[in-house]
Amino acid sequence: MVLASFIFFLLLFLAVGLSSARHARKSREDYYLASSQVPPSVVALSAVATNNSGYMFIGVIGYTYAVGLAAVWLMVGWILGDFLASLYVHGRLRHATERTREASFSAVMARWSGGDMPIWRRLAAFMTIVFLGSYAAAQIAAGGKALQGTLGWEPETGAWMVAAMVLSYSIAGGIRASIWTDVAQSLVMLVAMTVLFIAGIQALGGWSATFEAWREIPGFFDLTPPDMLVPGIAGILMFAVGWLFAGLSVIGQPHIMVRFMALDSADSMVRARVWYYTFFTVFYALATGVGMLARLYLPDLANLDPELALPTMADKVLPPVLVGVVLAGIFAATISTADSLVLSCSASLTHDIVPGRLEHPWILKGATALVTSLALVIALGGNQSVFDLVVLSWSTLGVAFGPLLIVYALGRRVSEWGAILMMFAGVAVALYWRHVGLHEMIFEGLPGLVIGVLIGLFISSPMTKRRRDDAEEALAEG
Repeated sequence: MVLASFIFFLLLFLAVGLSSARHARKSREDYYLASSQVPPSVVALSAVATNNSGYMFIGVIGYTYAVGLAAVWLMVGWILGDFLASLYVHGRLRHATERTREASFSAVMARWSGGDMPIWRRLAAFMTIVFLGSYAAAQIAAGGKALQGTLGWEPETGAWMVAAMVLSYSIAGGIRASIWTDVAQSLVMLVAMTVLFIAGIQALGGWSATFEAWREIPGFFDLTPPDMLVPGIAGILMFAVGWLFAGLSVIGQPHIMVRFMALDSADSMVRARVWYYTFFTVFYALATGVGMLARLYLPDLANLDPELALPTMADKVLPPVLVGVVLAGIFAATISTADSLVLSCSASLTHDIVPGRLEHPWILKGATALVTSLALVIALGGNQSVFDLVVLSWSTLGVAFGPLLIVYALGRRVSEWGAILMMFAGVAVALYWRHVGLHEMIFEGLPGLVIGVLIGLFISSPMTKRRRDDAEEALAEG
């Protein structure tokens, strides 16, 4: 029954994705942006499904399993930072997409001020392919861990299944297929997490018995994250602020921001924001709760792999049919992010890397197949933690693109070499921060973003109304 339930949902996702091909147009803008005609509720559910990836189902739950209630600061910081970013950047990015008529995240940023930054754009595209490709590999690996924890299959089997699903409907319908399946997947993800949370509480005898069991675990209700260099409230504040910058780094994630670029109108951003943060908060809270429950059901997992907590707990607590739902939810999370990552890499390859921007539909689909294959190879050959790999990719992209977007949102103009300096300075600081181990105290995206923004403010010039009008006129002329 587990396998039958799981396969049912996979076929459902596949059918939804393939059906989008009926609405596809043979253009680059449609393949990568769905012609910027996606309604706000659909954009929001797609963006939140893409954000709540295998990282949430596998990584965050595994982290919460290990540290306990202190993981709540990760949730608070991340969502608050994400929200603050959306207030200042998302709407402006949608306006810039319409103004530039570009199809990739890097290209929109390169032409934001009216000219072009071809060197920066190619460097940005290369960075997108490297780090989003690694990110995609992490999602594919997360699918393998899900099958390993519930069905006892080899993780390579799940990796192949994720890659095959992504490739089939992404080639068929481009980002429209990705967005449509995201909506179906987001609902399954929410149902799966809710079912597991409620069943877990009930099986333990209710809320009172559950809280009592948690209290018996030494330090599990401690609000201070473990291994903090600074103890007490100061350490908590530093931890939360660090993850606030992790949430703020969403503006540097091409696979998420492209959803808002596909929105039907910049005027729809407020409605998209309401849908997005309502779903995001509920889902993240449930994931944190399930991670804490897993510690009660699987106390010995700490000595093995905490990232197997969710699938292993589902197999132990739920009847077979519902185990299939949870497994489908995990796969939905990994697929909904993996397809977005693959398409963003494909856009960078065909639109920004090659000398001439490729337009033929089969070339675009061939690029998608190439990127998917490379991500699968990385997933099959690596054994790094999903949590660690996603955080590294997320922080690097956040500090590479986030500072420039922030400076743009502040109405300032940056030269191409200034933008390159901002990118490399932010990335260098973030990677060094992680290399020397300071990321255990503060998320590496914080110093990287701060350095990048400070450099940008120092070297940039105000974008006057006249210069904005000139930029818009230059873009309108092509």
